[in-house]
Amino acid sequence: MLTAHELFGFMSSGLATQILEQAFASDKDLYRLTVKGVAEAKKVRPIFLERKPKAERHADMAAVLAKPYLDVVAGNLIRGWLLKKHKDMLIDFLTALGVPHKDGTVDDLPVEMEDIKLKPAIDQLLAKYPAEEVAVYLNAFFTMNDVTWENLKTILEVDPRLQFGS
Repeated sequence: MLTAHELFGFMSSGLATQILEQAFASDKDLYRLTVKGVAEAKKVRPIFLERKPKAERHADMAAVLAKPYLDVVAGNLIRGWLLKKHKDMLIDFLTALGVPHKDGTVDDLPVEMEDIKLKPAIDQLLAKYPAEEVAVYLNAFFTMNDVTWENLKTILEVDPRLQFGS
């Protein structure tokens, strides 16, 4: 499955920009940490990035976030975007699975999930949200949790609706 930096490598530039814009607009601390991480990776001072026009800055940042050494920074950015902008998607998914949660966050995931619950939950997400955003969420869900459901991995690998660039 795709790690956070790989997600930035495969997602559309529009979605990468949307994620960065959301952090810029509503989570200044996360945005500053992201700028700092990208600046360190580029071996420049953060002010160098901050002085660029926002569209150019975000394009540069998205390209660097696709590098393996920025996986933690990319992961934090994706998590922040999901929790702030897509809390409803997280809630819908966990509710459809019958997993107890608090506003889309879970302390203990079940060790496995039956196909009879998982497939309809994914179908429900795809009917309600853009496929690329669902693909980012499900990949992040798979790679950022301690519990990995093999049937989710299989679905992410074979379902054409969850493939990037399709």
